[in-house]
Amino acid sequence: MAQKPSIPKGTRDFGQVEMARRNYIFDTIKSVFTLYGFQQIETPAMENIGTLMGKYGEEGDKLLFRVQNSGEKAALAPEKGLRYDLTVPFARYVVQHREELSFPFKRFQIQPVWRADRPQKGRYREFYQCDVDVIGSNSLIGELELIQIVEEVYRRLGINVCLHINNRKILAGIAEVIGAPDKIVDITVAIDKLDKIGVEAVNDELKERGLTDDQVAKLQPILTTPPQPSPQGRENDPKAKLAELREFLAGSEIGLKGVEEMEEVFDLVESQKSKDRSAQSHFSIELDLCLARGLNYYTGAIFEVKALDAQIGSITGGGRYDNLTGIFGLPGVSGVGISFGADRIYDVLTELDLFPKELLTTTQVLFATFGSDELHYALGWAKELRKAGIAVEVYPEPTKMKKQMGYADAKGIPFVAIVGGDEMAQNKVMLKNMTTGEQQLVDLEHLKNSTFFAR
Repeated sequence: MAQKPSIPKGTRDFGQVEMARRNYIFDTIKSVFTLYGFQQIETPAMENIGTLMGKYGEEGDKLLFRVQNSGEKAALAPEKGLRYDLTVPFARYVVQHREELSFPFKRFQIQPVWRADRPQKGRYREFYQCDVDVIGSNSLIGELELIQIVEEVYRRLGINVCLHINNRKILAGIAEVIGAPDKIVDITVAIDKLDKIGVEAVNDELKERGLTDDQVAKLQPILTTPPQPSPQGRENDPKAKLAELREFLAGSEIGLKGVEEMEEVFDLVESQKSKDRSAQSHFSIELDLCLARGLNYYTGAIFEVKALDAQIGSITGGGRYDNLTGIFGLPGVSGVGISFGADRIYDVLTELDLFPKELLTTTQVLFATFGSDELHYALGWAKELRKAGIAVEVYPEPTKMKKQMGYADAKGIPFVAIVGGDEMAQNKVMLKNMTTGEQQLVDLEHLKNSTFFAR
């Protein structure tokens, strides 16, 4: 008996329903990216392992999928790995192609990535990221545009979200102030787990990573007062929190620099705030001092976006990196970017029933026929209608009409053009509206008017 076919854990097949919905997400995101001047690139699924290792912190390195060499002399070929994200391959791309690029370079990328993680709800081993980055500029206009992109994407998708923002310089300043400047990586990796494991477990991990009881105690005001999303219709004011931080970080130059950057970002956002209150979704921004994002390459602003009405992790995340290209031989190039998690966005839209109902209705009219002559007649009409931009199917054999109508029903096709001898004699078809049941004789020119199917 043949073994039942299966796929690896943490991966999925996508049928026609899923693909229609996924393409709706991708098309929505792409359309916003292009409004801001970003252009699309792609990079290979595999990278040399040296490109990937050491870029994601110790936790990330453990989750890399390694690829066995084949078709090459193993002793000579560098080891390879499936890409963990799109940012590091993007940095490699920028350095490798720098002579061909104009800076600031604005790109977006929509491709799958792979992580050897434990599969669970909202977490997969193979998933798509939708990345948008601008590199080659220190201007915080980059942060502003990314925030605006986030707001517009989720407005179009109809998802209520809160964007959490922090700055790695602030975190570095906090590490200095508590007397543990050399523990910044340990601190960020630990507190990045706060939402998942809670304060006590984070405190235990901080101590395991070498922080003293006194240093952990000094962190408690930050760990125990995470922000709550603002109620819909109310805006969060971060100025008071930033003023308090200025006092707390008075002895840290890098910390104060982070505060200054956050003040500028919030000022930019405030200056560009839309006065249009007709948006279908709610968008707010929170200064979140517990936000760390464990990836080592972030050096400035960091972002995470969470859906307000669904229990799931972050659905968008990113930040600024000042020297990611330096590891590939091009130092001192700053960039900022974010990644939309298409699979988690899909889960949120499904849970909240926000996908448009008409997504699966691609075919506008089906030709149903009674015989072979009618079938050939329908094929000629179908060719003309497709030239006019109308999506058409011809049922491939003149079988029972009930079966052909059932096919149209199953696919949600709104109109069926019935062809019999009488219709052919008049050079017309009997068009049936599958919603109302109404039927009428129509000629080809009538059908070629695409506005007819829009009614």
